[in-house]
Amino acid sequence: MPDAFYDFPLFVVGLVVVSGFCLYSMVGTALVRRFLQPRLGIGEHDSEFTGAMMQAVMVFYGLAMALIAVSVWETHSEVSNVVSSESSRLACLYRDVGGYPEPIRSELRAQLLGYTNYLIDEAWPQQQAGIHPQRGVEWMNRFQASLYAFEPASDGMKILHAETLGAYNHMVEARRLRLDAMLVKLPGTLWFVIFFGGIVSLASTFLFKVRNLRLHLIQVALLSVFIGVITTLIFAFDRPFRGELGIDSEPYRLVRSQLMTP
Repeated sequence: MPDAFYDFPLFVVGLVVVSGFCLYSMVGTALVRRFLQPRLGIGEHDSEFTGAMMQAVMVFYGLAMALIAVSVWETHSEVSNVVSSESSRLACLYRDVGGYPEPIRSELRAQLLGYTNYLIDEAWPQQQAGIHPQRGVEWMNRFQASLYAFEPASDGMKILHAETLGAYNHMVEARRLRLDAMLVKLPGTLWFVIFFGGIVSLASTFLFKVRNLRLHLIQVALLSVFIGVITTLIFAFDRPFRGELGIDSEPYRLVRSQLMTP
């Protein structure tokens, strides 16, 4: 799916997708009933075979859609867990450096607060716009330089320093996983399967011999709406940080308000 689509409200994208499937299905049904069914000599006695073929097509397409939908939801949940993990490790690191003597304690805490402000105010809007944040590594380098320059004087301070270094490494790992999650998306091949499979599945309903045209159009339209809604659902969760259902920076805001703000 093109990146520009994620700049539109989800309602608009869903309306376009559902309308597109409905328009295709209703126009296709009308044309096939008018021109193709008479030439093929399709009668009501053929509906049993047509129904069996349609069921086979819908089973395979429905299975593919279900697997894709579950996959994007699980990926979205995993990325959400990564974000929660990074914010939690950030809070733990902030508490660990609270045991350091002054002035290094205030310096380290100020750098962590600055990094948190950067995440909320700068990095997150960039992620939501599909832009890879770049300045976070500068904050990490400054914090790392200050932390590595500290020389613990007592055994207790050595233990705390070792724990702090471990917490810092864990936070860097979680940060790397969050940045890598920006590259997560469905490949174009699967989007082709979604749309082409929907077209083929709907086309299999055109060959039914139904006396009442309105009934035929209503049934086909309902199936189109359902396929369009599932496609929109997959679109909404495809990019973890994009769109209205994208992961927000609320975990970091909670850390800042509950822990870092006096």
